Amino acid sequence: MSNEPATVTKSFVQFEQEHIMPIPENKRTGTNWSIFAIWVSLNMMPLAVVTGAVASGSYGLPVGWSILAIVAGNVIGAFGAALHASQGPHLGVPQMLQARAQFGYLGASLFALIAFIMFMGFFASILIVAKDSLAVVLPDFDGTLAIIIFAVIGVVLCVFGYDLLRKTMTWLSIIIGVAVAVSMIMFWAQPEVVTARDDAAFNAEGFFTMLAIGVVWQLAYAPYVSDYTRYLPKKSGPKTAFWSTYLGLMLSSVFVMSLGVLLGAANPDNPLSALGDYLGPIGLIVLLIFAVSSALINGVELYSAVMNGLTVLQSNFKVTVTTKVRVWTTIVSGGVATLIAIMGQGDFMANFEAFLTLLLYVLIPWSAINLVDYFIVHKGEYAIADMFMPDGGRYGKWNGVGLWSYAIGLAAQVPFMITPLFTGPMAEPLGFIDIAWLVGFAVTAIVYLVLVRTVGAKREGSVENSVADEA
Repeated sequence: MSNEPATVTKSFVQFEQEHIMPIPENKRTGTNWSIFAIWVSLNMMPLAVVTGAVASGSYGLPVGWSILAIVAGNVIGAFGAALHASQGPHLGVPQMLQARAQFGYLGASLFALIAFIMFMGFFASILIVAKDSLAVVLPDFDGTLAIIIFAVIGVVLCVFGYDLLRKTMTWLSIIIGVAVAVSMIMFWAQPEVVTARDDAAFNAEGFFTMLAIGVVWQLAYAPYVSDYTRYLPKKSGPKTAFWSTYLGLMLSSVFVMSLGVLLGAANPDNPLSALGDYLGPIGLIVLLIFAVSSALINGVELYSAVMNGLTVLQSNFKVTVTTKVRVWTTIVSGGVATLIAIMGQGDFMANFEAFLTLLLYVLIPWSAINLVDYFIVHKGEYAIADMFMPDGGRYGKWNGVGLWSYAIGLAAQVPFMITPLFTGPMAEPLGFIDIAWLVGFAVTAIVYLVLVRTVGAKREGSVENSVADEA
């Protein structure tokens, strides 16, 4: 790594050098405030607003019930995401790369690929919503051109890497936070907005679906929270990473989605346009801020997509990860996601709701395995060097315990699933309340713990000696 540039400038920003490798202690420049700011700014975007609008707009829930469902879902989901984040300072590696300890060197690449696809989907989704925000302010501006411009901004930020992203998110969190706060105050001052839908009524399907959406919104961060908390000094400990992540994710999500609830009640068909309809020039300014901030925020989504893409390349194609490889991976990934956004901008809302639902089903078993393995089985003690060995070291190329546990947990959700393409046989008896994620988490956690205590105990030797050797 010595032949790579140390910095772009000494005073402005450091250029990403470590990529997917462990972060040395002398390069861990993160703070509890910077981590908090990253998660706050990530949620302060129109995509979160549109997600909140689903409760009052699509499901017709009253404002109060909508916000209650959103609060419950985000409180639960953020707890899981923050537990994943607490691993970062201790291990110093990206979140999904750590999956090599649970699924093997090659097995983990399957989950890195899933995470890569997920972040590409979020990158494309944010581009579409940013374009929609701009369209309300500048209706004659070409939508495809807007998507391309926003994508280029995100790609440039991602090319520079963590340090520029961290500094950008810190300032952005303040600017957007003020804009959202002003919007919320002005909307609550207009009672006709809260009572805009005469047909609004509580329904269990809508309430529990929104609760599940809140959970998946937070768990969608789980595959990359450690990508950023790994930059915290090891001495800061897990509590700093946990609370900075939990409060940043939960508070900002509830805040912005609640604004979405009000917009969905005011205009179910086009929630974002309600900002301009009800707030006039101020609403248009907020939409413009949303559009620009989304382009900046997207750099974070693409960064994590690239971290997972590099993990897949290293695992399966023996690619040596250098700055050149990371930069080209960033450019190609950004270009592909931009094409997806351009082609998928027509029926966005329906596609996005289905995307969120599928994410929940896929992520839940992985989350259960990771948390059980880290906090119960290994208690945070891993042989980091083995994670980078082509043969997987003590973790092997394929870890059957983790893979079978994941498959069983995924299968356990099928009878309870509710998707546009498939509805499980248990959905109707339960009133179409989605509890598949609860079943999946519980089954996966139990199965993994049982298998790792029996089959896994015979397969894997003690980690402590290797960890001691590394130290």
